[in-house]
Amino acid sequence: MKERFYRGWSRKNPDCFRIKHLETDLFITAKNRQRKACLELIKELRCTLNNYIEKNPKFETSLKPVIVPENAPQPVQEMAQYAKKAGVGPMAAVAGLFSERIGRLLAENNSEVIVENGGDLFLKLRNEKTIGLYAGKNSPFTGHLGFRIIPQETPLGVCTSSGTVGHSLSRGSADVAVVLSSSSVLADAYATASCNMISSEKDLDKTAEWISSQDNISGFLAAKNDKIVTWGNVKPVATKVKS
Repeated sequence: MKERFYRGWSRKNPDCFRIKHLETDLFITAKNRQRKACLELIKELRCTLNNYIEKNPKFETSLKPVIVPENAPQPVQEMAQYAKKAGVGPMAAVAGLFSERIGRLLAENNSEVIVENGGDLFLKLRNEKTIGLYAGKNSPFTGHLGFRIIPQETPLGVCTSSGTVGHSLSRGSADVAVVLSSSSVLADAYATASCNMISSEKDLDKTAEWISSQDNISGFLAAKNDKIVTWGNVKPVATKVKS
């Protein structure tokens, strides 16, 4: 697993810590850490998903929505439901699922929680934060542009997909696509879907238009080369971060 260098962009905070279990790698900010409870929940979620996939391998491999039975485990149903809305395979929502479940667990005993899982975030904020944008080392936006999140907008999911950065599978070539939603699971699915739609700068506006027609999405940002589009509750700000 590649080291997630962008975690070094965060200001030094004694409340930050990391939890790793197999392929799950979370970077968390929370004063009351609850490490044991978080690890137990991670193991439980992984076991639930792995057991379901063992019997239903299509759930893991499909790039299109998958119908699951009503008696499927709740995490499976949630991933399948939001993936169907976005028109993608259910595993497109898995990082958002882990971020949100761990985030909501910690939010019960913390006034501020940030859970990052490969660029997919769950946020419950006490103070305003700026999220830095990484669109590749050659992008004019990397290290120079971010967007603000205010406490009143949280709890909030902020999820990112890219066709040119990282190891995630994408059928598009957006440098970055970011979706904001009250559900990190939904945001993750739609981040993948929107990234799939962008092959060139010409696709940015129509993708934003499509996103604006979807339910339960509060903001969107996408970039390709030197072009960028924003929609909804995204507040771009200049940043100074070394990439």
